[in-house]
Amino acid sequence: MLYAKPNIVILATGGTIAGSVDSNIKTTGYTAGVVGVDVLINAVPEIKNLANIQGEQIANIDSADMTDEIWLMLAKRINTLLARNDIDGIVITHGTDTMEETAFFLHLTTKSDKPVVLVGAMRPSTAISADGPKNLYNAVALAANPKARNKGVMIAMNDRIQSARQVTKTHTLNTETFKSPNSGDMGYILDGQVFFNYTPMQPHTRKSIFNVERLESLPKVDILYSYANDGSGIAAKALFRAGTKGIVVAGSGAGSIHKYQKEILKNLMEQGLIVVQSSRVGSGMVLANTDDTKLGFIGAHDLNPQKARVLLMLALTKSDNPSTIAKIFEQY
Repeated sequence: MLYAKPNIVILATGGTIAGSVDSNIKTTGYTAGVVGVDVLINAVPEIKNLANIQGEQIANIDSADMTDEIWLMLAKRINTLLARNDIDGIVITHGTDTMEETAFFLHLTTKSDKPVVLVGAMRPSTAISADGPKNLYNAVALAANPKARNKGVMIAMNDRIQSARQVTKTHTLNTETFKSPNSGDMGYILDGQVFFNYTPMQPHTRKSIFNVERLESLPKVDILYSYANDGSGIAAKALFRAGTKGIVVAGSGAGSIHKYQKEILKNLMEQGLIVVQSSRVGSGMVLANTDDTKLGFIGAHDLNPQKARVLLMLALTKSDNPSTIAKIFEQY
């Protein structure tokens, strides 16, 4: 019996996978986001054996320059496409620098159980060892696979499947950079075949409370890095005066904040600032202790600072009450 191929839309945003440099042996010093979506698709003709492919250029940037505006545009476009019966999944080409943040944002704001897969490359398209074509093939194979439904947003890189909630970039240049230190790989892809190890437990996509359809902007949230002798408070005060609604502290160890900095933050919290404690360590849990919880500090649990920032931005669209936001962090 013949089955109709699934219909997959590739939304391109730029990044290294669309990068170019004047030498095929160079993997650094390239310009990101110069190759268009049609060129990417035509460079991997095998993906058309997996699905009917349609491409759209959402942006063409280095992902270090990602903006809230592009996030909102991307989320709204995804929701519009996936509401159609003739679209079975989405692949997003993206730079690796902020891929985990975009993926987590979409994990919380996509309103469909159809697959959404982010993919990129660590080497530009002009390199003789470019990893983008195989990564793109795997991403389409994943998005086209019925088993990928109800899994939330995923990243497909280096033959591995990672959950948007768990994944982080761990190496500046290595192709095996994306890992999930607190959970391990969500699954893997072998010659177009998809194998899953687990399904994310926290609410996501259709079960998420967050909806961006009517949002034109997001609350301002920033990250402060903790270190020895961290006590001036100049940065925190300046951010608050500039309109920051929330600060995520990349604390030392299990989210510790220097006592001098903590006093300054406590004063700002009395004026309405929301503070979430995460960790600069890279893995593990951060739970605010009882005394800090009473003051309004919120533990990020196992979310790294950049992921905690994404969740806090969305949480602030629902409430500015620290207790309510703390419950959101417990759930998501």
